Amino acid sequence: MAKVGDQIVRIFDADRQTDEAGRHPLFTEPDANYHGLRWAIDLPEPLAPIAFALRVRTVPLRNLGAAISPDNSWIFIQGVETLPVRMIRHSENALKVAGHLKNHPKVAWVRYPGLPDDPSYALASRDLKRGFGGMVVFGVKGGYDAAVKIIDTIDLFSHLANVGDAKSLILHPASTSHSQMTEEQRVASGLSSDLIRLSIGLEHPDDLIAALDDVLAGV
Repeated sequence: MAKVGDQIVRIFDADRQTDEAGRHPLFTEPDANYHGLRWAIDLPEPLAPIAFALRVRTVPLRNLGAAISPDNSWIFIQGVETLPVRMIRHSENALKVAGHLKNHPKVAWVRYPGLPDDPSYALASRDLKRGFGGMVVFGVKGGYDAAVKIIDTIDLFSHLANVGDAKSLILHPASTSHSQMTEEQRVASGLSSDLIRLSIGLEHPDDLIAALDDVLAGV
C-alpha cells in the first residue's frame, strides 16, 4: 500500500501471478483507447511488470502531453518572432507552384485553396486574408509507381512527413505514412495512390518549379 497525495493506492505488478483473478482489468484488458497490454504478461521475468509501467506512463502522456523543455521553449519563441513574414513567403511560393502544376501535362489534378477553381477557394478567400498557406497537394499521372519515382529522384525537396519547415518538403502518403492501410481504406480517407503532398518552403519559386519539372519529365 502507498499514499499518493490524499489517496491510498495498492501497488502491484501486472504480471501473470498478480492478475490471474482479473483484479486489475484496467491495466491488463484492452480498452477503447488502447489495444491492451496483455502481450506483456507472457514476457519472462523481470519484464512482465512492464504492462503496468507502460500503462501508467503512456495514458497520462497521451492525455496531458509532455512538458516543453526550456531550450525548446526558447527555440519556439525565436520561430514565432518571424512567423508572419515567413508565412507570406510560404503562401506566395505555394501559389506559384500550384498554378504551374495545374497546367502541367503530367499532373492529373491539383488542390490548393488559392486557386480560383479550387472547391475551397470561396471559403479560403473569406477567412485567409494574407495568403493561403504553404500546402499543395497534387495527383501525378501514372499513379502509385510514378509518385514513388518522383519521391526517389527529386532534388531540392526533402522527403519528410512534417510540414511548415523553411525548406520545401515532399511526401507520398500511400507508400509511407499511410502504407499500412489498404488502397480502399486510403481512398475512403481521401488519399489516392497518385497523391503527392508538398509543403512549400522559402526557396525561390523558380527553383522549386524547375525541380518538379525535372522529375515530372521522367514519369
